[in-house]
Amino acid sequence: MSNHHTEVFYEIKVRGELDPDWSDWFDGFSINCKNAETRLLGSVVDQAALLGILVKIGQLNLTLLSVNRMEN
Repeated sequence: MSNHHTEVFYEIKVRGELDPDWSDWFDGFSINCKNAETRLLGSVVDQAALLGILVKIGQLNLTLLSVNRMEN
C-alpha cells in the first residue's frame, strides 16, 4: 500500500444556511447557500480528513443531505 496522498474533492450538502465565515472551521471548504441548503465544496487528503468534516457537521447538529466525490 502506498503512503502517497492525493487530494480528492467533495461536495457536501446540508439542510439550512451556514454562514460562509465557517469556511476556516471546515478546513477551507467553500460555503454556498441556496434554497435553504448549504453546499460545502473542498478537498481532503484522505478518508480521515473527510470524517473530520462530517464530525463537525454533526457537532453543529446539521442535517446531512449528501456527500459526493467529485471526479477530476
